[in-house]
Amino acid sequence: MTEPTQPRKKRMIKVGAITYAQLILRMLEGTYNCKELAELTGLHYVTVLQYTRELRRAGAAHISSWDKDSRGMDTIKVYKIGHGKDAKRDVMTRDEIAARYRAKKRNLEVMRMMAA
Repeated sequence: MTEPTQPRKKRMIKVGAITYAQLILRMLEGTYNCKELAELTGLHYVTVLQYTRELRRAGAAHISSWDKDSRGMDTIKVYKIGHGKDAKRDVMTRDEIAARYRAKKRNLEVMRMMAA
């Protein structure tokens, strides 16, 4: 009679812990925004937003810089692990916004005149 073989013990891996570790590793570098962190770790974008917000609230992370969005405004946060002060946003005054708008309108008029 042969003895029954014992089933092999499989290593239990918690995917959440692995992806969370990847998130922390990338945040230590401090060069990725939340969208890039989501792509690199495989976590959902909303999950990355929640984790980074809670890390910042607990004092374990801070905003190291701001990236510009498609309109040229500082709205995309770049987090970094560790204590530190949040980076300041570049805020445009109402006069600067109006001047940029007028310049854009002038450029569009010039382009229309050249195309006609």
